[in-house]
Amino acid sequence: MKIVHHGKISLPLILVPALSSFALPVLAAEETMVVTATQGTISELDTPAAVSVVNGDDMRQAAPRVNLSESLSSVPGLQVQNRQNYAQDLQLSMRGFGSRSTYGVRGIRMYVDGIPATMPDGQGQTSNIDINSVESIEVLRGPFSALYGNASGGVINVSTTTGTQPPTFEASSYYGSFGSWRNSIKATGATGDGTQAGDVDYAVSASRFTTHGYRDHSSAQKNLGNAKLGVRLNEASKLTLLLNSVDIDANDPGGLTEQEWRNDPTQAPRAEQYNTRKTTKQTQAGLRYDRQLTANDDLSVMTYAGVRETTQYQSIPVAPQLNPLNPTHPGGVIELSRHYQGIDSRWTHRGNLLSVPVTFTTGLDYETMSEKRKGYENFVVENGTTALGEKGDLRRDERNLMWNVDPYLQTAWQLTDKLSLDAGVRFSSVWFDSNDQYITGKNGDDSGDASYHKWLPAAALKYAVTDAWNIYTSAGRGFETPTINELSYRDNGQSGLNFGLKPSTSDTVEIGSKTRVGNNLFTAALFQTDTDDEIVADQSSGGRTTYKNAGETRRRGVELSADSQLGYDWRVKMAWTYLDATYRSNACGDDNCEGNRIPGIARNMGYASLEYAPPEGFYAGADVRYMSDIQANDENTAKAPTYTVATLNSGYKLRIQESWLLDIWGRVDNLFDREYVGSVIVNESNGRYYEPAPGRNYGVGVNLSYTFL
Repeated sequence: MKIVHHGKISLPLILVPALSSFALPVLAAEETMVVTATQGTISELDTPAAVSVVNGDDMRQAAPRVNLSESLSSVPGLQVQNRQNYAQDLQLSMRGFGSRSTYGVRGIRMYVDGIPATMPDGQGQTSNIDINSVESIEVLRGPFSALYGNASGGVINVSTTTGTQPPTFEASSYYGSFGSWRNSIKATGATGDGTQAGDVDYAVSASRFTTHGYRDHSSAQKNLGNAKLGVRLNEASKLTLLLNSVDIDANDPGGLTEQEWRNDPTQAPRAEQYNTRKTTKQTQAGLRYDRQLTANDDLSVMTYAGVRETTQYQSIPVAPQLNPLNPTHPGGVIELSRHYQGIDSRWTHRGNLLSVPVTFTTGLDYETMSEKRKGYENFVVENGTTALGEKGDLRRDERNLMWNVDPYLQTAWQLTDKLSLDAGVRFSSVWFDSNDQYITGKNGDDSGDASYHKWLPAAALKYAVTDAWNIYTSAGRGFETPTINELSYRDNGQSGLNFGLKPSTSDTVEIGSKTRVGNNLFTAALFQTDTDDEIVADQSSGGRTTYKNAGETRRRGVELSADSQLGYDWRVKMAWTYLDATYRSNACGDDNCEGNRIPGIARNMGYASLEYAPPEGFYAGADVRYMSDIQANDENTAKAPTYTVATLNSGYKLRIQESWLLDIWGRVDNLFDREYVGSVIVNESNGRYYEPAPGRNYGVGVNLSYTFL
């Protein structure tokens, strides 16, 4: 029997290690997907949380391998939108958290091989994720995500390939519409089987991507490298070295008004005028040590460090920067240099307490980030002529520090053969300190500091109705502090940092059901999240967004999914999300928006795919994505319309002798050439909410691999 759900769950830090109690039943791999953790295995069916897995091989099947938006639409509760703007990253939100972000990922904790892709302040990015190296991506939604710290929406964990015998070398290329192309290489292998002292495994990948962009002034270049080296020290311990680097140079087309979008969605008038753009360089390294202390005890220690440098040119007019009534304006060019590092250590013990099988996992997570932030005018005046898009005089200079220290504990109790309890707590402490080094004239000292502390409990109770049907209920508290970007500016051009911004807290309750019927897995989750002091976008203009606390909000939703194997080579996947996210208090000042929908969030999302995918020979697939309308502002006076788009792909895998495998493929996205908005810029002050998506577009690719047999 073919494996239906063949991804692996290896969520870092807390949830899965605690759930991996030896007393929990282990289902056969040929029946359903196996969840792999530090010790023991359980099936996805038995995990008392909303968990979805996307397998790396599926992500690379007839795909460009550039953006996560290509392959995560099948995950219920996760809204993934491609801005068509490599200067601003993807727009991800989970159960409505993160939708306000104008740059990067907000409200979601992200990890790559255990290294946080989310900074201590809660701001993350997807730009360093190498799809060519992905083994699996695990998405955890719901109350237990609170045990990962500073996020309310959920957790996304990326696990990259671990090299095995025999060694394999792969080269691949992709060519698509809008002058897009990607070339990449990957090598994997190992000496020994990984169980003996001195055994080594390795996986190395590198790629280059270039595009002219669908819109005017949206070209981009991206170089990405990823490496993983593991060494078995002895039969009880292993050391793994992780390296990652990304270099992006991208133009920023900016948003459009509704009229501009309907007249010409490819235009970028202000972007061309101010030559808006961004460069990003990031390099990081990590070292993970895993040791089995005894038959019932395990130790894991992860250390990492990295540096990220960013320069961004914005479309801020000259007049407000030179306005004598606003001498504190920070300019239209941002330069950031960030150094970050951290250590996460945990100990897991399995045993019995009062004759009840129990697992304890306890640990300490420490993260820190230092940032040098400078602002410059985005123009230069020479001989009476003003040149826009050039770095001018210094207008801002500060050094920001942010760090957190979080101890955590989780327990898993197998109360009876059918009933289990998982409970945990994390005490999250986050500190922020800013030192203003630009004090001149009327621009005073804007230094300041803030700290945030919160207990984050979570618990889940699961009951096995049958061997193939589990139901569960869970509850937990989430916590989101303001990010450095959210603290950076005050509304209406006021000087200083936005220290009046408070952290938000959320309480979530969830009930769920998971059922396996033959080769089919059906899941359902019903949840409600109430949030106090939610941080939302206040004003957004010229590439700069200010934030405020919105009082109370509520999210109610249903998430449904089905994954079915039809015969040996046919597969069907379906997902539906209903999410009602509204303000429960007025967040709009004079314009009362109590009861309004929270902007940036679709009320309904649907996904369906059909795939014919034998190991070799001809293969083909099709999928359909549905997104209901999305409000663009708090007042609900502007919105992006509903859309449905379809994709087709087909290819042929040819085995040459035993060592060579050639894969040639093609795809058509937006098959019916729908005109739609791919994402919105929430509360954009000038009404430039809309970031258009491309019409019908094409791509072809070739992958060639050689296995050293």
